[in-house]
Amino acid sequence: MKKRTVLTALLAAATLGLLSAGAQTAPPTTGTPATAPARTAAERGIFPSRSSLPNAFSADKLSFNLVGFGRVGFYSDTTGAGRPLLLLTSVNAAASAYEMRPLFLAYRGTRPVYVLEWPGFGSSDRPDVRYTPELMTRALEQMIDVIGADANGSAIDVVALSLGSEFAARAALGSYSGPRIRSLALISPTGLSEAKSAADLVAEPQNSANLYRTLSSPFLSGALYGLLSTPPVIDLFLRRSFEGNPDPGLEAYAALSTRQPGAVYAPLYFISGLLRTPDAYTDLYSRLETPTLVLYDRDGFVNFTRLPDLIAAKASVKAVKVAPTKGLPQFEQLAQVTAALDAFWTAQK
Repeated sequence: MKKRTVLTALLAAATLGLLSAGAQTAPPTTGTPATAPARTAAERGIFPSRSSLPNAFSADKLSFNLVGFGRVGFYSDTTGAGRPLLLLTSVNAAASAYEMRPLFLAYRGTRPVYVLEWPGFGSSDRPDVRYTPELMTRALEQMIDVIGADANGSAIDVVALSLGSEFAARAALGSYSGPRIRSLALISPTGLSEAKSAADLVAEPQNSANLYRTLSSPFLSGALYGLLSTPPVIDLFLRRSFEGNPDPGLEAYAALSTRQPGAVYAPLYFISGLLRTPDAYTDLYSRLETPTLVLYDRDGFVNFTRLPDLIAAKASVKAVKVAPTKGLPQFEQLAQVTAALDAFWTAQK
């Protein structure tokens, strides 16, 4: 259950670490510590999560304060050593860390693993503010800072799902976080569908803004989100993302996530299209120099028409088809996904 296309369709239907945990040390000097004293979590700006949403899995559920927004939640397991792995969820009416649960459980204990929950979703705060790609990217950049504090600044591997791929690409292109991202793996990414006309690209931002103004009216927003968050509708959307039956745990957790206070606000920006980059292919993916792996097959809500062009144009981009899947391969073909990821990361050494 993800992507703007699925929610827009419903609206129409409803008539609406390089190093281990031990730091590399310089030769000891008499009376001088080899490394600086470790800072506490609070000194690094990390706090226990205050979300009432149950844990998506057994792990440390923490948060950091994002200036101008509030608390942003994340999960971590730092029992493993080596290069840190950051998992990024999709964006939809019920996005949460549960979407990346299979990968988190697969890699925990083998390396430090983190899952970021985007502002307005999961265990993050959900205030009535303006949600933008820039806000999401700022949260990601600060998450990379948090990981750097844990892993002594080691470069990280990032795995992003769906629309999260666009935010990951933005961060990788930035001068601040880009050098700290060693690789990107994008699972069923948005932004690779057919090219849009110049006129459509010009009109899209205003059309999205107009749609948001309509949907955010008090009566319509409540009615729309109330419909989207019902178990039958959640099941309907998830069935378009699974070859077989949807994962029951994901379904149950999605229903819980949509009932959190403030859950309506961020999804309205997503439904309206305001969280997407109008031409992600040109503005993001075609500019990537970071080693990038695209995992794809069929998807109920987007297609990958421009993926061959991207692979032909960018030597840094590779693709692996994970079949048969429909957008959430980590649930139905986990072994294929981890094999592709492991081979990709090995090739970066």
